[in-house]
Amino acid sequence: MDTGSDMKLDRGYLIALEGIDGTGKTTQGNLLADYLEQRGLPVVRLREPTQGMWGQKIRRILTEGRGGTTPEEELQWFLNDRKEDVEQNIRPALNTNKLVVIDRYYFSTAAYQGALGFDPVKICADNEAFAPRPDRVLIFSGSLETSFERIAKGRDGFSSFEKKDYLQKVQAIFDSFEGPHIRRIDSDGSVEAVHGQVVTVVDALLGIGEPR
Repeated sequence: MDTGSDMKLDRGYLIALEGIDGTGKTTQGNLLADYLEQRGLPVVRLREPTQGMWGQKIRRILTEGRGGTTPEEELQWFLNDRKEDVEQNIRPALNTNKLVVIDRYYFSTAAYQGALGFDPVKICADNEAFAPRPDRVLIFSGSLETSFERIAKGRDGFSSFEKKDYLQKVQAIFDSFEGPHIRRIDSDGSVEAVHGQVVTVVDALLGIGEPR
């Protein structure tokens, strides 16, 4: 691949950033997208849950609690939201040779809903029936204490998904994911150090050399 400022992709690429809250994946996703855009690559930035109808329902659970919503309904909302995202955003971007950087994807659904008692393997399989498998899944992991410190500093209060014993189960599921598309990122270091890990992985995927 060309390493100059007018780089072109020979196909679309999908990079998903995953991990529990407080691991810095949102910050790192923005830094990665900035880096790729500076290299002249066409980048589409996405996040899930989306701002669509189903995503907004999910976000209300995050801030207000589950209320009368059953775990089965909640899981279906995630699937509905992702189907819309795939149809409206992800596939069109990939089909036009763009690089999609997405903050959370179906691995998060498998980990968080899996910690509620669903089968994470089945959740992944159900999603992969309609959702493209990422070229790289960057799973950010570090100490739970560090993640909680970052959450506490970053905003007021914790969401309904951010209870310590629950997040321990979520992290264990993230740790169980395997495959050639999976890469582990140590999230406990400085922002710059973690960004360096991310760039190394993505440069290798895209065949990017040092900037000229």
